[in-house]
Amino acid sequence: MKWQRKDILGIEEMSVDEIRHILHTAKVMKEILMRPIKKLPTLKGKSVVNVFYEASTRTRTSFEMAAKVLGADTTSLAIAQSSVSKGESLYDTARTIQAMRADLVVLRHPGSGSAKFLADILDSGVINAGDGQHEHPTQALLDIFTMEENLGALDGKNVVIVGDILHSRVARSNVWGLQKLGVNVTLVGPPTLLPVEMEGFGVKMTHDLNSALLGADVVMALRLQLERQKSGLFPSLREYSLLYGLTAERLKKTGKQSIVLHPGPMNRGVEIADDVADGVQALIERQVTNGVAIRMALIYLLIGGSSNVVA
Repeated sequence: MKWQRKDILGIEEMSVDEIRHILHTAKVMKEILMRPIKKLPTLKGKSVVNVFYEASTRTRTSFEMAAKVLGADTTSLAIAQSSVSKGESLYDTARTIQAMRADLVVLRHPGSGSAKFLADILDSGVINAGDGQHEHPTQALLDIFTMEENLGALDGKNVVIVGDILHSRVARSNVWGLQKLGVNVTLVGPPTLLPVEMEGFGVKMTHDLNSALLGADVVMALRLQLERQKSGLFPSLREYSLLYGLTAERLKKTGKQSIVLHPGPMNRGVEIADDVADGVQALIERQVTNGVAIRMALIYLLIGGSSNVVA
């Protein structure tokens, strides 16, 4: 298929064909990434600007690496040292970026809908690297890529997502993407972190992790986003860990050699035990590698044009 989109704003609006095209392109990109010399001239002369209003390690760094492997010039806007700290609005920051003639902007922002706001203003492409509690499309795509790499076709597979669903843009993007591919999704968490409106997404919801794990092919643990939470959503970290923490013993309840994913950063000993995080079933480091491949694919599709990607 010929790529049509200027922007990548969310999984909800994507078709199955678009998701498949991204995953296929990412497979080629991963082969390039695994080469001893990882540098292509494909996007030479193109520029990518990373604008991160929230802290990030994996996402920001992988976008930078992805652009550099493809030969693009990258600039990261340090918000704390920028005019934003002086009160500059997102609109004025966008106009400044536009004047710099950037080809692609990667945005992470605490406001839901901020990526679309930016995309409506800019002529350049925009990739949503996380907008508030709305979506995190590149994380969902790399999660799906990792699942398919290990399980093959996902149609009919069972995925359990456990943790802070309420504040998780990762959970929302995964739900939309996985359901488009025919996956059975179960969301698990305490009542205060499992929003009722998620029932409208067509997923199963439960507060009982032990029963949800039966037959799961994939178990994804989400961290507690304490920075977004009000106090009183659960009694204590210890109690949360006892009920919803992923341990090796609890993982046996799946009855399968299920794979374990985590979008990071991990709170070890809270939502995931050390022996699970470091165990053979965990593909957490693989997710990071695949994140670079997915972001290479998206950058290439948005600004690569008809360039020959394989060099």
